[in-house]
Parts: sequence; structure tokens; C-alpha cells
Amino acid sequence: MSLAADFMNISLIIAFVSIALAQIMAMIRLVVGPDTGDRILALDTMVVNAIGLIVLLGITQGTRIYFEASMIIAMLGFVSTVAYARFVLRGDIIE
Repeated sequence: MSLAADFMNISLIIAFVSIALAQIMAMIRLVVGPDTGDRILALDTMVVNAIGLIVLLGITQGTRIYFEASMIIAMLGFVSTVAYARFVLRGDIIE
């Protein structure tokens, strides 16, 4: 293997570990969070971390299908965060 491939593998491992740790910390905030707002932000952070993990998986395997899946998850995550925040603030989602 070349030196560039070694650096790429090491950087991917570091990225996976970093995002996994961020996901664990967001899960802790989701469970322990004192306010509902903290829990909403933790869920949104978990969606962003999941997107990062999916993109890293796509880079590792060298396929493009994971990038399309990450875009769909990003759209669903945004809509669900907005809907949950509206439900917390107003008590209903659809006016």
C-alpha cells in the first residue's frame, strides 16, 4: 500500500471514532438533558452525526448510494426537528 492510502485509512478511523464519540455524548444529553430544548437539540445532533457516519461509510466502501441516503435522512431530520419544536412550543403541529 502507498503512503497516501495509509493516511486515508488512518484518517477514516479517526473520523469514525470521533463521530461515534459525538453520537454517544448526544445520546447522554438526550437522556440526561434537563430541558425539552436540550433533548430536541440532542436529537438534531444525533441526526447530523448519523449523516456523518453514513457519509464516512460511503467513502470507506467507495459507493455513491450512501450519499443519496444521507440526503434523504437530512431532509427527514430537518422536518422532524421543526415538527417536534413546533409541538413543544404550540401543542400542535398542523394549524
